[in-house]
Amino acid sequence: GETCSALLLFISIMTMFMSGVVAIFEYDLKKIIALSTLSQLGMMMFSISLGLYELAFFHLLTHALFKALLFLCAGILIHGAGNTQDIRSFGGLSLNFPLVTVCMNLANLSLCGVPFLAGFYSKDLIVELACQYSWGIFVLLMMFICLSLTVLYSVRLTYLSFVGPYGGGTSISVCESDYSLVGPVVILSFTSLVSGPILSWLNFPAPVLIFLPVFLKWGALFFVGVSLLVMLSLQGLTYSYKWGAVSKFSGLMWFLPWLTGQGFSMKTLKNA
Repeated sequence: GETCSALLLFISIMTMFMSGVVAIFEYDLKKIIALSTLSQLGMMMFSISLGLYELAFFHLLTHALFKALLFLCAGILIHGAGNTQDIRSFGGLSLNFPLVTVCMNLANLSLCGVPFLAGFYSKDLIVELACQYSWGIFVLLMMFICLSLTVLYSVRLTYLSFVGPYGGGTSISVCESDYSLVGPVVILSFTSLVSGPILSWLNFPAPVLIFLPVFLKWGALFFVGVSLLVMLSLQGLTYSYKWGAVSKFSGLMWFLPWLTGQGFSMKTLKNA
């Protein structure tokens, strides 16, 4: 049992780290959100490896709500921006899609674990209870780094899509007048706001007691805040500074697609 937990802990942390790093260098809107899902699944497995099964389920529920909202908003943006998924052709979309911008930013903030949104209740609890375990400084540091990576790719996505300079793609705001598109988004936004406390009341019959030193208690929020500032200051360098080999390596998803299926399918398709 102990060995299995340690192995699951290692795999889950590496999954969170890999998906976070790859998402920072990715330009496909749907891929960024999918990698973010992978990172949160790593978070759930991390929780399970520590024996916090109820917390993993709680995070699964809150994450389902704000991630569904993120995907719906992404769908509206893709539909409205001329069926392009490349966030480099977005930029300044907050003018054309004010409602979707608000809802998507709400989902992104919830994903980052900003206080009193749905993601905060589950994520912060996992982080704080993990800080009580004696796995060592490496595990804690990696966990906080993975938290920071979530904030980094979320801020980058928001900046390039809504705030940054116009990328040259087509953009129409007809989508926001279609209630069948916008209706579910507004409903899910409401759940992203209130589902955290409601689900925590339903899931946990007794309050969770947490005993931590002050610097660890504020650790998660400190990392979120610092990452936010770092990414905002880096946005000016997005196009001028080339990452070279790192960017290429991450853009190819650490060669994992090739290792898992692409290499085999290329050989078999050539023979077909």
